[in-house]
Amino acid sequence: MFDKPGSISLCHYIIKDNSIYRKCYGKYTGFKMFMDSILLSLAKVVTLPDVEFFVNLGDWPLSSLAAKYPIFSWCGSRDSFDIVMPTYDITESSLENLGRVTLDMLSVQGNVNKRWSDRMPKAFWRGRDSNKERLQLISISKKYSNLFNVSLTNFFFFRDKEEIYGPKTDHVSFFSFFDYKYQINIDGTVAAYRLPYLLGGGSLVFKQDSSYYEHFYDDLIPNIHYIPFKKDLSDLTEKLKW
Repeated sequence: MFDKPGSISLCHYIIKDNSIYRKCYGKYTGFKMFMDSILLSLAKVVTLPDVEFFVNLGDWPLSSLAAKYPIFSWCGSRDSFDIVMPTYDITESSLENLGRVTLDMLSVQGNVNKRWSDRMPKAFWRGRDSNKERLQLISISKKYSNLFNVSLTNFFFFRDKEEIYGPKTDHVSFFSFFDYKYQINIDGTVAAYRLPYLLGGGSLVFKQDSSYYEHFYDDLIPNIHYIPFKKDLSDLTEKLKW
């Protein structure tokens, strides 16, 4: 695990006598600031137990089902043993008391004012080319343009495919997503961390089946909180038509 400094970053934390110690591994360790803030905030109000653990600073879960290391991650999967905690943007909005974040549940609810009846009857999505299913979504939308408004905003993983799946479009305000009745939540490199905000915007969310999950997924009920569709997108159009 530790011989891949360019692709894996994590920190080893030790808490002893309510003091926090850490050593980080990997090339990109800037996200340690989020776990530092969590632990320092907790240590001010409670006495933390003496404990030792790892924190994954990347998106992909790291602890295999066989190894079972005590690694905290923002995203878990069916094939890993990581202990899932709230994502960095959710924890930051709480720790900063909404002081320096631009997207959180309250801002979504406060900036989205359109009634359901006034929203456009299409499925909306914007994002980058993080996996093949996102490219497939573009292909489907071109065939059913009356049902979808989806576009890629950046080509990084499939730059050689821009002529097929482009043109890329400009970023739009997240609050403008909710000008549409339907939202699509589709995996990026791992789980799409926008899901809690999509659920808070008053549109109907269509969520791709995924092996990845965030800390709150067990509390969601399919066909009540969201409409599920298959990982290969084969039933998405049918469900949207219905």
